[in-house]
Amino acid sequence: MKALRWYGKKDLRIENIPEPKPGKDEVKIKVEWCGICGSDLHEYEAGPIFIPTTSPHPITGDQAPITMGHEFAGTIVEVGENVKDWKVGDRVSPDACFSCGTCDSCRRGDYHLCESLGFNGLAADNGGFAEYSVVPAYQLYKLAENVDFEEGALVEPISVGVHALKKARLMMGESVVIIGAGTIGLATLQAAKAAGAANVMVVELAAARKDFAKKMGADYVIDPSTTDLVSRIKEVNNGRLADVAIECVGLEATLKSSLDSIRKGGRAVIAGIFSASGKGIIDWNDLVIGEKELIGTIGYNRDFATSINLINSGKINAKQYITKRIKLEDAVEEGFEELIKNKDKHIKIIVEP
Repeated sequence: MKALRWYGKKDLRIENIPEPKPGKDEVKIKVEWCGICGSDLHEYEAGPIFIPTTSPHPITGDQAPITMGHEFAGTIVEVGENVKDWKVGDRVSPDACFSCGTCDSCRRGDYHLCESLGFNGLAADNGGFAEYSVVPAYQLYKLAENVDFEEGALVEPISVGVHALKKARLMMGESVVIIGAGTIGLATLQAAKAAGAANVMVVELAAARKDFAKKMGADYVIDPSTTDLVSRIKEVNNGRLADVAIECVGLEATLKSSLDSIRKGGRAVIAGIFSASGKGIIDWNDLVIGEKELIGTIGYNRDFATSINLINSGKINAKQYITKRIKLEDAVEEGFEELIKNKDKHIKIIVEP
């Protein structure tokens, strides 16, 4: 079968490899669509980051070269001998996380914080940029009948936004500032509206992404390059700063902006992944004296079912995120390179193996 394999920085190859066979607790999925994630792009541009190269991953036993892709959906075509709750023909979207099940975090139910956490297509040689993938049965979520495979490939990134809102403890009627209108930011926007936020403000620089935010229901879109962020928030939010901020970019400046955007006693959730360490630009006294909360979040924890329900109900319109559909053989030039050259014009590029 054809697969997109990571060998190193800027070294992705389309190769013919044997079709995988499921183990006794696994299923084999015919992949219909797989999205290119920001994590995939980071591995291509600057990896290895999550991909093991010098020793096998402790759970999966895999290391580079790796078949990439963890945002995918498809149909089960084979099940392992111990798999009882799934059958051939089931339409599924797999959670991307591999967890050990025995560490303290796993025993608490926080599998996404596993001490040995790994991901499909990064720590495991089973990614969705291939005709078939084999995953553990515990990763599976069934797609609702009204959710098609394109939407199913977006369940994973949407779940990141849903989980960020859970961490924020958003109450109905509260105001929210979302910094960044990429896939995660837009998913957070629609989830916040579905949760009853009274005023959702999106902060974004790129013209195309500002338009996406408006189309997807943002009450206000703020460009911090043309207006003072704090003043504008107060202007459109009845003279108050926001109750909650969700940072979806991963830069020091946007981290500071998230704290600047919230009232005293407010909550800032950081969902962006940072490529550089802090440089001391945060006023920590503002955090202390203002009793603001700074909350980290990584991924999701049993949020796939919620995300599928939100898509199924129409409260999240996943189709709107898709800006380009390509074939596997075009994934490097028309997908990865396109996102590097024209990142601000795209939300999600999905690949058909």
